[in-house]
Amino acid sequence: MISIRIRYWSWFRDLTGTDSEELQVPEGLQLGELLDRVRTRHPRLAEARNCTLAAVGVDYQPATFQLSPGDEVSLFPPVQGG
Repeated sequence: MISIRIRYWSWFRDLTGTDSEELQVPEGLQLGELLDRVRTRHPRLAEARNCTLAAVGVDYQPATFQLSPGDEVSLFPPVQGG
């Protein structure tokens, strides 16, 4: 198992009730699999399934990105402006 920190931004904090959490996940887990686990823990995030931006460290990554021990994953809702 490896430790991954997840940070929630903007209204994702309201949906999860926290700004961050640390999860223990199997080694070799991909980012997309982590997102599935997060949505299971926080079902209200499922409403943003198709528009969630995910960064590992400071770079956006695809769902196939393999996570490493100590990675920090940031989840962002779609950007709005006007």
